[in-house]
Amino acid sequence: MITTITAKDKITEFMKKDFPQAKCTIESIGEKSAVVRQTIGFDELRPGGTVSGPVLMTVADCALYVAILGKIGIIPLAVTTSLSINFMRKPSSDKDIIGECTLLKVGKSLIVGEVSLFSEGDPKAVAHVVGTYSIPQAK
Repeated sequence: MITTITAKDKITEFMKKDFPQAKCTIESIGEKSAVVRQTIGFDELRPGGTVSGPVLMTVADCALYVAILGKIGIIPLAVTTSLSINFMRKPSSDKDIIGECTLLKVGKSLIVGEVSLFSEGDPKAVAHVVGTYSIPQAK
């Protein structure tokens, strides 16, 4: 039996090793896309019973990073240079947050992507995010 190590496997292993504090799990990686999941529990909520903004931003940033690594390979020093989020509706406090990322522009030094965030099972987005990453140049 031949076992093929996929980009998802490689990036999952990298994230576990280099970002053990990350709570997002990778659902899928496409040519210029990624889907990640964050389990929501008490620690992710803010007063009023909603998912905190920093958690939503983290899920979006993780989705962007995973999509980028899926496209260009594992380049650990790719970093966020901007992240803009629009909160659109209250997320469910008892459902996972799903981040669906699509890369819009893949350049040599900058990559731009957008992420839609959803409460699992609800087709209406809870937030929309646009982010830019800087890619380190080989020396």
